[in-house]
Amino acid sequence: MTSGSLALDGDRSGGRASGVRIITLVSSAHLLSHFYQLALPPLFPLLRLELDVSFVALGVLMTVFYSASAIGQTISGFLVDRFGARRILLGGLSLFAGAIALAGLSASYVMLTGAMLLAGLGNSVFHPADYSLLNAAVSPRRLGRAYSTHSICGNIGWTLSPVVVGGLAATLGWRAALVSVGGLGLVAAFVLAQQRALEESQPAPRGAGGSAGLLADVRFLLATPILMAFAYFTLLASSMSGVQTFSVTVLVALYQTPLALATGALTAYLAGSAAGILTGGILADRTSRHALVAGGGMLLAAALTLVLASGAPAPTLLTPLMVMVGFAKGVTAPSRDLLVRAATPAGSSGKVFGFVYSGLDLGSLAMPPVYGWFVDHGEPRAVFVVAAVLMVLTILTVLEVRRHGALARARA
Repeated sequence: MTSGSLALDGDRSGGRASGVRIITLVSSAHLLSHFYQLALPPLFPLLRLELDVSFVALGVLMTVFYSASAIGQTISGFLVDRFGARRILLGGLSLFAGAIALAGLSASYVMLTGAMLLAGLGNSVFHPADYSLLNAAVSPRRLGRAYSTHSICGNIGWTLSPVVVGGLAATLGWRAALVSVGGLGLVAAFVLAQQRALEESQPAPRGAGGSAGLLADVRFLLATPILMAFAYFTLLASSMSGVQTFSVTVLVALYQTPLALATGALTAYLAGSAAGILTGGILADRTSRHALVAGGGMLLAAALTLVLASGAPAPTLLTPLMVMVGFAKGVTAPSRDLLVRAATPAGSSGKVFGFVYSGLDLGSLAMPPVYGWFVDHGEPRAVFVVAAVLMVLTILTVLEVRRHGALARARA
């Protein structure tokens, strides 16, 4: 049985309503995961005073978080395939929420570091568990829209977190804010545990396969197409970290724009990305040329980023250009996920999506210091140039993943 037939069987057993219910439940969990990812950074000024540490030390907290998440995603993928996506998802959400609450109770920097380590491990389960559930329960005809809903809900979580956590901190204090949102996640995990749809729709766990089975799984993850998918996500995060993290700084340096205008352009980029993801989901369900969508979108995003790097556009065009960069990048998301799914054998969604998505954490860790070096040495336009080059390189990985998917379908 192929992964595609597995998804279709899951949709037939539960029907359209069941598929929508699974998309809603899984996307809600994804929203919470992104919400918690940004729970701590808005509190850094308060934490610096309370704990008497530097901003560098506070930045290390996020390094610890993403390192644990990067390492944990592949392990979580194996656990999802062997023990079931529902169990791992609920465990990860509970651990993540509990770790955020524990951060609010931390009496020292060391305790806070430990809490962020646990939070990173909790964060590591969502991509392998979520995609395993979606691939099993949703018809292939609607998977593009399912993936786009999943991604958009993650973006909503990012948007809500600074507002909610910051507002609670201003009213109740930072400790109570973290304990409160952490407690909310534990309640959400309890509610999700009562949803029979999650249990009925997940693929059957494979069980332990012994050392030989484990070695075979590891060898499969090291196959060229899976490594190319991992490289795609690493390159994607490496390029996008330049735009998301340093675009405000670069726009101010290149165009001498007011800070408010540059910040507004970044907000427009994020809004454009969300609109692109929504459009990309519809497009992915209506075409089989997913490599063209994924590669073409990244090529357009790269070209527009180079236009921004040139310093030529009028300041009034910066916001529309940033919207278009975000939209072009967002359109690719559902199609690239369908390409990865096409290269994934039945029963392996957890480990494959866990492994390839760990590339996001790796790219997020590796490139920001490089971009910062460019800015420190008076070369802000290099941030956009390097980001654009990395976007173009993703196209090569997309072509390789597509080729393997075509071969797999030919052998089926």
